[in-house]
Amino acid sequence: MDNCAIVTGGSRGIGRAVVDRLLSDGFDVVTCGRGARPVGLPDAVVWVTADVSKTGDAAMLIEKANAAFGRIALLVNNAGVQVEKTVADSGDDDWDLVMNVNCKGVFNMCRAALPDMAAHGGNIINIGSISGMVADPSMALYNASKAFVHGLTRSIAVDHGPKVRCNAIRPGWIMTEMAEDGFALAGDPQRAMADALARHPVGRFGQPEDIANLVSWLASDQSTYVSGECFTVDGGMTAASPLNPGLF
Repeated sequence: MDNCAIVTGGSRGIGRAVVDRLLSDGFDVVTCGRGARPVGLPDAVVWVTADVSKTGDAAMLIEKANAAFGRIALLVNNAGVQVEKTVADSGDDDWDLVMNVNCKGVFNMCRAALPDMAAHGGNIINIGSISGMVADPSMALYNASKAFVHGLTRSIAVDHGPKVRCNAIRPGWIMTEMAEDGFALAGDPQRAMADALARHPVGRFGQPEDIANLVSWLASDQSTYVSGECFTVDGGMTAASPLNPGLF
């Protein structure tokens, strides 16, 4: 059985949790980032230094995965960046950074993987964000880029089924360095975090492993009837009204 999984951006945060979970699920895992191999990455994981925003690097990543483990069964597009600015404050360099990684990077990887997947079957899981549904303040380009990921997910599911399934996960506040950068935008970051926590019916912020758990299910045979969906994993935050329940 083909059991090769590629996880982009697997050096830390959600990506690293997904790498660890897929490895424990029995997948042969290849991951990548723009820097050197991160300290502590399990020896069984193949690391490739690559920039997914570059078409050639995406193709090279597929080739290296094929050489290491054979045909790709699973692609998890996790690599992403954010710029904490409004539209008016964003420059061309900001646009290029966010759109090249978050949009073109996902597109490049899907396009590189789809020919083989279309012939032999495959599964694509894209990491979007609740920010693609509801706009986080001063995160205009990031918000827009994640809406693109959600739309691309549905198109791939429709155009390339039944051989290929494609779904997206929309994380909420998952406590990673990117989340901490978002809270740092507030005038009082600690108060902002307390207010955000009060809006979570489950009573806690998310952890990278919460997203890895859903990746594991979507990668399994238990989800074979699921395609073209975007799953929100935010502790119930976006289910609530704008009123802060902690004030009642």
